Amino acid sequence: MKTKFTAKLLTTLAPQEKAYRVHDTQQPGLCIRVLPSGHMSYMVTWGRNKTATLGRVNVVTLEQARREAARYLAEAHEHGEPLLITQARLSDAMPTLEAFLRDQFEPWALAHQRDGDNSVRAIRHSFADLLALPMDQVTQKRIEQVRTGWLAAGRSPATANRNVTRLKGLLSRAVEWGVLPEHPLAKVKRLKVDGRGRVRYLDLAEEQALRKALADREESIRADRDSANAWRAARNRELLPDLRAAKFADHLKPLVLLSLNTGMRRGEVFNLHWRDVNFQGKFLTVEGETSKSGQTRHIPLNKEALAVLKAWRGDLVRVGFVFPAKDAGRLDNVKKSWDGVLKLAKVENFRWHDLRHTFASKLVMAGVALNTVRELLGHSDIAMTLRYAHLAPDTKAAAVELI
Repeated sequence: MKTKFTAKLLTTLAPQEKAYRVHDTQQPGLCIRVLPSGHMSYMVTWGRNKTATLGRVNVVTLEQARREAARYLAEAHEHGEPLLITQARLSDAMPTLEAFLRDQFEPWALAHQRDGDNSVRAIRHSFADLLALPMDQVTQKRIEQVRTGWLAAGRSPATANRNVTRLKGLLSRAVEWGVLPEHPLAKVKRLKVDGRGRVRYLDLAEEQALRKALADREESIRADRDSANAWRAARNRELLPDLRAAKFADHLKPLVLLSLNTGMRRGEVFNLHWRDVNFQGKFLTVEGETSKSGQTRHIPLNKEALAVLKAWRGDLVRVGFVFPAKDAGRLDNVKKSWDGVLKLAKVENFRWHDLRHTFASKLVMAGVALNTVRELLGHSDIAMTLRYAHLAPDTKAAAVELI
């Protein structure tokens, strides 16, 4: 689109689903890039697809932008490129991926993203070989080569998509903040993923084995505490709390049982506070700021879930996290104890997230409507819930019998 830039025009430019540019008919090379977020920046173009960002609209005035664009083009005509571009290139002004991640993206992500720390950690791990590259050398070709390597190493397309999406988010910030003129991965497409592939959930025998393993682990912890206290008593030392008097030896069993009965994501359980549990109403609340979808949802508590929470709370008035870490902060890892229980139960190829799949699968197999399952899981789209549709009892067979 080409038109003469005016103050009135600037107030009429509206964001669209995709970024777009509007070119000034008065000053050659000057354009405005409008992002879906609503951010607008003046840019100058020269040569073959050469661009530079001049600054944000409403920060840089229209007249300033026109003067800068004219200067850029004059220098490009005389020297082959604008002097500012030459100086930036010669002084290595373009930050490396690691420098941008550390100095600009990480502080922003920790302040604005629900799982900002995980995003930063995942980008560093997944793209370790690219961290030393200048930002403008993180190209589509390089990313597709990295992705091909992941697939060859056995990583799933879904995992590859998640990794690339995180990096795309970082690069989007770089474009918005004027570090990059264009998004280098704008044309990188997501890999196709079978959204209705096999769902891993516990069958009856596996669930019984897991529950027994949890009980056996609890008994082992209590036996160790008994032994430790016997040793202390023999030496007239202060005894540790008697775990025989506690409903649970530690947090793992109630964590697992609550997840099995609510379908909560691991992070949602870790973020759960006692204020989110309504014992009288028999439901708990997953706050939007801690949920993946960003939407608050309320999950009814069945008999076992309610009993687990009451037993875990005990007779005390609890505040803070339901499952706190040792320092009373947020718990963030149960991998070692979880892996130990799975090994004891002889349950293989099973992740913590599969407890959520087990919850959903049992509901669908019991005839619960998919939309109800969607609401309980907090899926933003029914398409995500359709992966469980094949578990519904004989719905397809009954349908064709109607013909």
